[in-house]
Amino acid sequence: MSDRVPYLTSRLQGFGTTIFAEMSALAQRTGSVNLGQGFPDTDGPGVIAEAAIAAIRAGHNQYPPGIGIPELRHAIADHQRHWYGLDFDPDTEVLVTAGATEAIAASLLALCEEGDEVVTFEPYYDSYAACTAMAGAQRKVVTLHPPDYHFDPAALRAVLTPRARLLLLNSPHNPTGKVFSRSELTTIAEICCEHDLVAVTDEVYEHLVFDGEHLPLATFPGMRDRTVTISSAGKTFSFTGWKIGWVCASPPLLNAVRTVKQFLTYVNGAPFQYAIATALALPDAMIVALGTDLARRRDQLCDGLAAAGFTVFRPAGTYFVTTDIRSLGEDDGMAFCRALPDRCGVVAVPNVVFYDDEEAGRSLVRFTFCKRPEVLDEAIRRLASL
Repeated sequence: MSDRVPYLTSRLQGFGTTIFAEMSALAQRTGSVNLGQGFPDTDGPGVIAEAAIAAIRAGHNQYPPGIGIPELRHAIADHQRHWYGLDFDPDTEVLVTAGATEAIAASLLALCEEGDEVVTFEPYYDSYAACTAMAGAQRKVVTLHPPDYHFDPAALRAVLTPRARLLLLNSPHNPTGKVFSRSELTTIAEICCEHDLVAVTDEVYEHLVFDGEHLPLATFPGMRDRTVTISSAGKTFSFTGWKIGWVCASPPLLNAVRTVKQFLTYVNGAPFQYAIATALALPDAMIVALGTDLARRRDQLCDGLAAAGFTVFRPAGTYFVTTDIRSLGEDDGMAFCRALPDRCGVVAVPNVVFYDDEEAGRSLVRFTFCKRPEVLDEAIRRLASL
């Protein structure tokens, strides 16, 4: 039976129902603990929620400015300066978006011509492939290798052709939890400059780093004005449903991205923009504490998975941990994840869906730990039966 979707453009054939929808449906059908999709099961700080409520009551419920409310744009610029020493003009170099996913889509649609090549690292978040296809560009991948998910600089140079236009970098990295090192980022920056590549960086987990430090690519020599820096509030502050993201870039790059963005959502989330301006101004200790709490849950789940027999690649950041199931006598992550809910009542995601090289990801399975400790305990108890 063909998997072709009627009426869907050929560019997007193969991008049907996501693995996240499939696994979440399995979780609901079986009553399983869902450690598949990466969203928290508790809300973020109450002060942020109250700021959203106050904005609604104050009447901030109509279209905000196309580039975002001034309060949030200034808060984003202040955040970049405070944490990373990056200076962005809030009026010409900051754009508020409907989450990071829209920002990535708008960036690729704006910056890629038909047939251009987008270089990224695999495994990669699934929207990268879809957005590249929508832009009419071609995907070129460089594989990250466990257990530390390093990459070979020679492999990165080898995939570059005269059609290479853009490098898409995710750090901290989903699904591996890798935080790219200063040495690795130096190499990437040098290659971008040598080959005149624009960099688009997905930094949504910037404050969820447990080991090492987050270093924006835009801070490296030659990268400030060739990098589109993307982040969002959803992951840091545990309000994923609000979909408030942003782009920081030099005026020529930002104008290109804004041109596309205005014809996607135009604007979004007016009262939530006021709330995220409040969030970004919270004391450093509160923001750091959010990551510290998540690190404890990382350790809780990683230790439980190891006790259950998984080979665990302990992540340096993000919401996710990757495991290898060959230590359980299994080798097919897709089949394993589809059977796991009926076997023990837990849902995970097979990493193979994040790879072009399916063999490289065949035996790998991703779990999320952005859940309450008691939920993780229950998942660990169930997984122990394996």
